[in-house]
Amino acid sequence: MIKNAPYHEAVRDYEPLAERPLPPAAGLREDLLHRYHPDYRPDCFTKLTVGPNAGDPCHRRLAGILQSDSRIDEADLAASPEEEADVLVIGGGGAGCSAALEASRAGARVILATKLRLGDSNTVMAEGGIQASIDKDDTPQMHYEDTVKGAHGQLDRGLAAQMVMDGPDVIRWLIQQGMQFDLDEYGDLLTRRAGGTSAPRVLYFRDYTGLEMMRVLREAVFNGDVEVRDYCPAVELLSDQSGHCAGAVLSSLKNYKYSLVKARSVIIATGGIGRLHLNGFPTSNHFGAVGDGLVLAYRLGARLRDLDTFQYHPSGLAYPPHLAGTLITEGLRSAGAYLLNAAGERFIDELKERDQIAAAIIRECAEGRGIDAGHGQCGVWLDTPSVERRRPGVIERRFPKLLHLGTKCGIDPREQPMLIYPTLHYQNGGVVINKRGASSVPGLYCVGEVCGGVHGRNRLMGNALLEIISFGRRAGAAAAKRAHGFARTPKKIAMEHLSAFRRELMLAKMPLDRTSPLLFPEYAKFDNDSDYDGLRRNARVDG
Repeated sequence: MIKNAPYHEAVRDYEPLAERPLPPAAGLREDLLHRYHPDYRPDCFTKLTVGPNAGDPCHRRLAGILQSDSRIDEADLAASPEEEADVLVIGGGGAGCSAALEASRAGARVILATKLRLGDSNTVMAEGGIQASIDKDDTPQMHYEDTVKGAHGQLDRGLAAQMVMDGPDVIRWLIQQGMQFDLDEYGDLLTRRAGGTSAPRVLYFRDYTGLEMMRVLREAVFNGDVEVRDYCPAVELLSDQSGHCAGAVLSSLKNYKYSLVKARSVIIATGGIGRLHLNGFPTSNHFGAVGDGLVLAYRLGARLRDLDTFQYHPSGLAYPPHLAGTLITEGLRSAGAYLLNAAGERFIDELKERDQIAAAIIRECAEGRGIDAGHGQCGVWLDTPSVERRRPGVIERRFPKLLHLGTKCGIDPREQPMLIYPTLHYQNGGVVINKRGASSVPGLYCVGEVCGGVHGRNRLMGNALLEIISFGRRAGAAAAKRAHGFARTPKKIAMEHLSAFRRELMLAKMPLDRTSPLLFPEYAKFDNDSDYDGLRRNARVDG
């Protein structure tokens, strides 16, 4: 039986040092991934049976919700109120807000529907920064080549090229919205390296870049003409007589009533699937990240890609147990924090790509060189004191969120290392899109983490925040342009696509008692949608 070092013994034996030597080269990259990365566990994957991706590999947990029946049918919508919009945006994170802003500024009437409150999303949890090639020693070509290499070459090169070319303009646009970035003493934007990059190109604001981004986007939406529907997740898409996307059914979590929004263009920006806890991993994702957008788009006929690859961020908190999975920014490794096993040895270059580092951490624990935190949790040290010893005061200046997390853990990260283990962080695959964010279904656009192709099989730090603004703005403009091309809303709008999907399920002899989207993780244990209001159970009085 593999036995790792007990946590309290490892704390006692830890010695803070400013410098530690690099380890010797650690074997072939693909061998490390194939042996230890969760994406390479064949028992976790199956082939889809129905839908446009039938025959493609997919994680079993994700396949289960993609191949489920709808939560509703036509009868549930009797007497439901209806309204119309030029553009309906589903999702209130960074991608949804940037798309809504661009569509609204193009003259479209925009409704933005979000499952929780505007801004409750993975965007606010992004700490490390946003990539853009703005330094004189960097170029978009270098950014592109790093992105392709990090993705193992298995990405949509046109999308990646568009994203990196948009980078400098995205930063200008964010600054125009009021976003702050850390500056040097001359007032120039500071940059740092990310894992897998050839130049320092990550711009950041302390260690809560995503929170700062979401702050300005929320303010811009609230101060504009976008109509926001909080606590109104989409539970099904609407289609017209041609099978084009024509709106969505929203479910109010406050009064458990459905409403129909007919729209000339629909943009899905619902984020990822971390709360499905694939392979039993903890997650850094927000409470509503359960793959809604993938389910809705797939049932309507949108093609997906790369459903067998996910990102496990190397530095998820592993101790204390009640905070397991909480993200610790890669910016600390960019600043020089070492990764140490129980013997105090570095075991990989800390600025390798994320999938390699995650696999290396899993290897150390699997082979008995990790630290046992109890409760079945193991990890390695993120040696934050080494950063503080080389650059006194840097953690307080640049990583205030880390200090706050340390307080919650009862740890001062300037003096004691933090125990980490990979956390389910990002959905690499998703809906197939073009450079305008358009899916394979006319009228349906998808942006952000719900999409696939931009990052291939592994995403670099900082490219997610760049992607959501780059393609969010592009999709918003394209959706508004499409909406302006309609003289009126199509006459026949319904959910005919559900009949075809149910027929596929029955012919494949698949159960019809499973329904999706889930809206929230199963451990929430709510009885119905109305219980989600404010994420609190409704008071009940027994009769």
